[in-house]
Amino acid sequence: MNTIKKRTYAIIGTGAVGAFYGAKLQLAGFDVHFLLHKDFAHVRDHGLRILSSEGDLVIPHVNAYADPRSMPPCDVVVVSLKTTHNKILTDVLPRVLNENGVVLMLQNGLGIEEEIAAIAGAHSVMGGLCFLRSNKIGPGLLRHTGSGYILLGDYALGGKAAGITLRCKAIAEDFSQAGISIRLTENLRVARWQKLVWNIPYNGLSVALNARTDRLMQCPSTRALIMNIMREVEAAAAACGHPIPPEFVEEMFHYTEGMEPYTTSMKIDFDEKRPMEIEAIYGNPLRAGAEAGAAMPLIEMLYQQLKYLDSLADPPSAGPEPE
Repeated sequence: MNTIKKRTYAIIGTGAVGAFYGAKLQLAGFDVHFLLHKDFAHVRDHGLRILSSEGDLVIPHVNAYADPRSMPPCDVVVVSLKTTHNKILTDVLPRVLNENGVVLMLQNGLGIEEEIAAIAGAHSVMGGLCFLRSNKIGPGLLRHTGSGYILLGDYALGGKAAGITLRCKAIAEDFSQAGISIRLTENLRVARWQKLVWNIPYNGLSVALNARTDRLMQCPSTRALIMNIMREVEAAAAACGHPIPPEFVEEMFHYTEGMEPYTTSMKIDFDEKRPMEIEAIYGNPLRAGAEAGAAMPLIEMLYQQLKYLDSLADPPSAGPEPE
């Protein structure tokens, strides 16, 4: 009897997102290879451990690499780096991507796929938006407090709708086999603007105002500010030709009201003196909105505040930081 060969996966960025999804894929029987930086020796010797609200996961043995030149070419390269480290992908992707392979960008922000298309070719790029509450709390150690889903979509040049492709369905099936909830989108650019409805207000304000999501939602002044920023994102998306349903904004706002107190990833980066993903989450949408004639004064002010705060952080240590 013929058996279908399972796809091989490379995880570039074994942090809160990459380690969680990579571990789930490995537990489901997929061949997974993890690129690490400062956690390499620990993960090589001790594996990965995830303290999860859905049941703890322990992966005692993983394929861990400190150098992409040691990694085998893989069918799907999952990029879950912070966008501030995407510069390493020019060297990494040609080494770890199989011929006819797929680069799956699990990152926040806008303009992500365009950047990678310039390296690997537009035909190789897919994108995904993760609704996941997971934080790295130690070497090879995560705390996972809740899963939503990955919104997965194929990339098309110019932000056009790619539709639901066969390869998108195939990779979605792999993730589903691993117990990861997947939804598919016909238009990845619309999905990225939708995610910005949440990311732009909560990430930035959590840093500028030194507050978790619950504190932001408890104060009438910040509640009003959050809604106004969300409406600016909605208007910019519409001006760019990617309209967001008005009810989606309300849904994201009320969704956050029901969340447990949450520290955003940008606030964690700021507190730990790491570069924040300012350009991907703020700069690129601002530039796209300006080109389309959309005014975004509140987001522009938040962008400039974050740029200033980012400049106060200590210079990062030498070398890339894939985690």
